[in-house]
Amino acid sequence: MHPSRRATIALLAIGLVASSLAATALAGDWSRFRGENGSGVATDNAKTPTEWSESKNLRWSVPLPGPGKSSPIVVGDRVILTCWTGENPPDDLRRHILCFDRNTGEELWAKEVPPTTPDEPFRQMFTENGYASHTPVSDGERIYAFFGLSGVVAFDMDGKERWRASVGEGTDPHDWGTASSPMLYEDLVIITAASESTALVALDKKTGQEVWRQPGEGLVGTWGTPVLVDVPGGKQELVIAVPAELWGMNPDTGKLRWFVEGPQARNICTSAVADEGVAYMVGGRDSGSMAVRAGGKGDARESQMLWSTNRRGGIGTPVLAEGLLYSVSGGVVTCVDAATGDEVYEKRLEAPSAAA
Repeated sequence: MHPSRRATIALLAIGLVASSLAATALAGDWSRFRGENGSGVATDNAKTPTEWSESKNLRWSVPLPGPGKSSPIVVGDRVILTCWTGENPPDDLRRHILCFDRNTGEELWAKEVPPTTPDEPFRQMFTENGYASHTPVSDGERIYAFFGLSGVVAFDMDGKERWRASVGEGTDPHDWGTASSPMLYEDLVIITAASESTALVALDKKTGQEVWRQPGEGLVGTWGTPVLVDVPGGKQELVIAVPAELWGMNPDTGKLRWFVEGPQARNICTSAVADEGVAYMVGGRDSGSMAVRAGGKGDARESQMLWSTNRRGGIGTPVLAEGLLYSVSGGVVTCVDAATGDEVYEKRLEAPSAAA
């Protein structure tokens, strides 16, 4: 699909998402990929529209310079997202970060970010991903955007660039590109540089200086984003789903505390989700699902795994709500009991009618 066609699709997406998240001036922030701690669950009581069209439940829509697979974030009265342009990428590649007024859709600022190093060719499966698949993250003072080979760029809330840092210049061996989103922990910006350097990298969020780097060959084939999991003593662990395993790490140092091996897999696109000290993974077409209680040491399969099944998901990350774990794959939604892994129901989603 030509970039200009994908830009039209992106135009509708930002309008709809901004409409649902900004349905009320009191709705909460959505400051990272999948909202608070990557849960995909809104923490406020604002009602989200369950149906929409160009005339129904749409507050505003705006044209975008080009396509992007990243999600918008909402911080206060601002909606921020990334996209890319170029008729012959990567030769004329440009990435963009844009900020809109949450209530009106007015563009407040837009910045163009040229590449700092030659990027991957736009061909084969890479065309399904593109050059702007990492959702930015914000702490309310700065916005942190990850642009793969061109590194991490920090902007203040008025769009002024504060720093940029490289996290590696490698490329994905599958030629599928890079997609993991940045996340925040205390004073750190944590980057899953799986394609760029096969490592997790933590940067000082004020300066961009590298604080720690944890290499791991198991990151090859990983496109998900870590989450934080509470453990006894008021501490947290950084948990990431990698092919066939869950890893629990010290977020202050990046050191591996525990790992649990599950059903074998060659790659994983989904992120882990967490609740009440338990991390959950739903893998892709050649993987499975499992639940692991955080706080283990070393190989924690025997001591920390709660359940494991061969049930597969898809590319999308699951949602955990009220003790139930939901995933969607191939047009089918599956609901399982988060405590046991037992299936509650499975249902094929119906496509909306053409008149809707």
